[in-house]
Amino acid sequence: MALYAIGDLHLGFSVDKPMDIFGPGWAGHVQRLEAAFSQLQADDVTVLCGDTSWGMDLEQCLEDFQFIDALPGKKLLLKGNHDYWWNTASKMKRFFEENDLTTLDILHNNCHFYGDYALCGTRGWFFEEEKGGHNEKMRAREALRLEASLKAGGDRPKLAFLHYPPLYEGYQCREILEVLEREKPALCCYGHLHGPSHRRALQGTRFGTEFKLVAADYLCFQPVRLL
Repeated sequence: MALYAIGDLHLGFSVDKPMDIFGPGWAGHVQRLEAAFSQLQADDVTVLCGDTSWGMDLEQCLEDFQFIDALPGKKLLLKGNHDYWWNTASKMKRFFEENDLTTLDILHNNCHFYGDYALCGTRGWFFEEEKGGHNEKMRAREALRLEASLKAGGDRPKLAFLHYPPLYEGYQCREILEVLEREKPALCCYGHLHGPSHRRALQGTRFGTEFKLVAADYLCFQPVRLL
């Protein structure tokens, strides 16, 4: 059994959203994901750090979910800024059950346990959303969600997962970082950054937490093994 993470699969089997328009690095990305996941085992767990599907609702995402469900191992889904299909946890879980998507679950306002570890997470917030007219209320809300998820882990060692980077060259989400500093997860994985933005990602250990970019194109579409 092993734990992996990857974000930003950007699947779109039911929508006209080819990813290779964003550059040659995305060419054949679905096939590359399938080949990489084929190396995983049935008892492995992969955290998907947001932007999973371009579908606008759950029904439009069904083919994408079926593709993910058929890959080896269990998958925990976070919300990303392009996951417009995201709904209440009860509706998503019911949709998974009704469509026999047995390897999918949600990581949002909750936590999951992997051995001795608590897996915790939320979407987070980013400066580009501030430019869109959002305010500190949303940053505070996401910080509360992250705190609730981390506290649900009790006394276990914790790993945190976000979609948005809490640290970026020239930017930091102070509310999210304050929660991470208090709760001190050993690791914080995040996605969202693509192409030239990769070089502005801030990684490495800060205040006791290791920060790691896991966007799919940064990982060359290979889930990174964490444990």
